Amino acid sequence: MNRREFMQVMGIAAAGGMLLDAPSALAAPSAGQLYDVPRFGNVHFLHFTDCHAQLRPIHFREPSVNLGIGPSVGKVPHLVGEHLLKQAGLARGSAEAHAFTCLDFEKAAHTYGKVGGFAHLATLVKRMKASRPGALLLDGGDTWQGSATALWTKGQDMVDACLALGVDVMTAHWEMTLGDKRVKEIVDKDFKGKVDFVAQNIKTNDFGDPVFSPYVIKEMNGVPVAVIGQAFPYTPIANPRYMTPDWSFGIEEEHMQAMVDEARAKGAKVVVLLSHNGMDVDLKMASRVRGIDAILGGHTHDGVPQPVIVSNGGGKTLVTNAGSNGKFLGVLDFDVRDGKVSDFRYKLLPVFSRFLPADPAMDALIKRVRAPYEAKLGEKLAVTDGTLYRRGNFNGSFDQLIVDALLDVKGAEIAFSPGFRWGTSLLPGSPILMEDLMDQTATTYSYSTLTEMTGATIKTVMEDVADNLFNPDPYYQQGGDMVRVGGMTYAIDPNARIGARIQDMRLNGKPVEADKKYKVAGWAPVAEGASGEPVWDVVAGWLRNKKTVQARAVNTPRLIGVQGNPGLVA
Repeated sequence: MNRREFMQVMGIAAAGGMLLDAPSALAAPSAGQLYDVPRFGNVHFLHFTDCHAQLRPIHFREPSVNLGIGPSVGKVPHLVGEHLLKQAGLARGSAEAHAFTCLDFEKAAHTYGKVGGFAHLATLVKRMKASRPGALLLDGGDTWQGSATALWTKGQDMVDACLALGVDVMTAHWEMTLGDKRVKEIVDKDFKGKVDFVAQNIKTNDFGDPVFSPYVIKEMNGVPVAVIGQAFPYTPIANPRYMTPDWSFGIEEEHMQAMVDEARAKGAKVVVLLSHNGMDVDLKMASRVRGIDAILGGHTHDGVPQPVIVSNGGGKTLVTNAGSNGKFLGVLDFDVRDGKVSDFRYKLLPVFSRFLPADPAMDALIKRVRAPYEAKLGEKLAVTDGTLYRRGNFNGSFDQLIVDALLDVKGAEIAFSPGFRWGTSLLPGSPILMEDLMDQTATTYSYSTLTEMTGATIKTVMEDVADNLFNPDPYYQQGGDMVRVGGMTYAIDPNARIGARIQDMRLNGKPVEADKKYKVAGWAPVAEGASGEPVWDVVAGWLRNKKTVQARAVNTPRLIGVQGNPGLVA
């Protein structure tokens, strides 16, 4: 970094309120330190995933609970806090420690500022592309959903932003909740001739015809490279089936192998998989499918500093996962010689908005698409006394706020909130704006519900969700975290078999009775025909009455059999 760049970075730091002689400044990153990634080799991929429609910089707290069970104990991605820092060789208190862990979250958030933001991501993408001719920018999906403006524009704000960012190839998951017709409209019109939308595992129900191209082959610096797409396999189960009624999904491992072989037969010397499987599924697939050089993965929001190298019958496959909310950009460089990959370099770069100037054109686009909604987005609903966050296997303080509101407003005894991984974080003393609430709840089916359920049904529902999370076979893990629970306490043994994981369910200290009916509030039902007041209206009204929200006491289950698990912050 030259003197001019150094002075620019120091000016940005000072403008952000950082005292340059303070101890916290000693660990502050510089543009040179973080983003000086020398070009390596001749094939280059840039990768982001799971941005969940976050166009502006945000805070996002990484999980303190990400349990691995069975063979996954102690292995990436199921390492948190100090365990992850040790594995990755990162120093506590560093910029990278803040990006990859929840440690010292509030202090570090003040030191390093917000992360992500498409205007700052655009600056980083341009910087990486300038030194890597022909580099492809890959979007792993969960891009068109997660904010108020994405919901209100039917994803158009994100489509426009991704076109401006220069996305070359994309796959999908939450995009499907806009409905199949809207997805096809974007792919066939907005993306035509500009972005390749790939998914080898989406087929028609009737004849099994491919809905989208399974892969694309492009030439980069004289090397033919193939990018195969893998959409989220369990979309019709995790999300409403009626939104994609004529399409089938699934893991489709055999077809994946056939597509790899076909791409190789057509001359591809490098094959990468752009995946929305989730990292555990990717690790298993990498061990079973031959010929994939790297899997650039998403869905589970795991920020993984280093790739996992997996051996299989055809050689080795790199498996990566690039976090969420636009806070990371993965940079993968291959050195291809004599028709095969001879070496690689990989870096997962945190996007610190304080240290990357906003790209003017992208900044202008964001302001333009937000302008019609700024008044509504900026409504101040309340102020929070504590940190509000979502990410984690069992509960978060923003999830707790939602279930507390449902209990109060609906007059329920028990409240459920889905185990969604997306949703921005707020620091103590922050206003809770309507935009912040929508960041937690903006889906196309966010109806609030109130139903009567027996204790036996409640247990069945919770056992089913727990199996989606803790089934020892990754191919049966359907994504998401554990349903968030309000009003009722329980214990969970993640290592137990299905039907025996959920234990000691209690309401007001008394055991939940199997035959007794309870009033249960919830939101985001996947069944067709569901209706109800939007959950954001329910919670917004509750917040307006509260005005100040006390720090949430998070209702987490009593954990059985996982003491010392490195997926837990001590």
